[in-house]
Amino acid sequence: MKKIITLVSFMSVFGACSQENNSVVKPVEVVAKNIFVADPTIYYSKGMYYLYGTTTGNIANGEGFLVYTSSDLKKWSEPKGAQNGLALKKGDSFGDKGFWAPQILEYNKKFYMIYTANENIAVATSDSPLGPFKNESKKPIIETGNQIDPFVFIDEDGKKYLYHVRLTNGNRIFVAEINDDLQSIKPETLTECISGTLPWENTENTNWPVTEGPTVLKHNGLYYLIYSANDFRNIDYAVGYATSKSPLGPWEKSKDSPIISRKNTSQNGIGHGDIFWDPNQKMHYVLHTHFSTAEVSPRKAAIIDVEFVDNQLKAVPGSFIFLKN
Repeated sequence: MKKIITLVSFMSVFGACSQENNSVVKPVEVVAKNIFVADPTIYYSKGMYYLYGTTTGNIANGEGFLVYTSSDLKKWSEPKGAQNGLALKKGDSFGDKGFWAPQILEYNKKFYMIYTANENIAVATSDSPLGPFKNESKKPIIETGNQIDPFVFIDEDGKKYLYHVRLTNGNRIFVAEINDDLQSIKPETLTECISGTLPWENTENTNWPVTEGPTVLKHNGLYYLIYSANDFRNIDYAVGYATSKSPLGPWEKSKDSPIISRKNTSQNGIGHGDIFWDPNQKMHYVLHTHFSTAEVSPRKAAIIDVEFVDNQLKAVPGSFIFLKN
């Protein structure tokens, strides 16, 4: 009986080995992963795209700003910042918490990062988009009140403007001229741009309406203020725009808003991003979405194409994609 069992066992092992030796080894499929970045911005320089934003759901949360790179907007690297993936690190910065919504620009042969920390706005500089970015001053740009979501716009005449959100009776978008060193504003120019007054901007009818995440560009002599409205945790968080003949306003909200929402992307909580152009001058908007239909965080980075049709800004149907590495 033992011999029979041994023979059967031997034949089973032989058969298994034969099947293994004769089988075709299939390549392991690498599954791309979503990049979890909120309030994102993309900066393009010399053939490379650099992605920054509010880090959520990972070890870098609260430590500064990670930066990812891509040459084609399709495949993104792991974090490439000069300091363990971070382009700006706590300790080199103003503030020690709440690192939100950075913007990158090249100015006077340096790279500038305008960002939020401790619910105030600061600026750091670097010789590379990868960092390390460091603050020359540990003071915020505006030393009174609380403000977030900075965006610096440099006009054709060389004047510079700091668009930002002030936290007073709601999240309200303001603008002020910023001095040439980008370290302080001209207080006498501080002007409110918009607040959440339309039904689509406050779908939950809260007593703290939100308009935030400003980006400004100029087209055919008109200034375009692109912004997000509703609390970011609201599934109706969405993107609209307003126009003006002056960078200081007054601003007229577009009747076409919102131009990016869950209705034309099938994504909840979509918004708060930035405009960027590729080498062919094709215009894109990078933004974030909720993690899923049930959970807000960690928020996922994505892009959608946008274009001008006459003087109307529109999202390009079918162009929405998530950013992955």
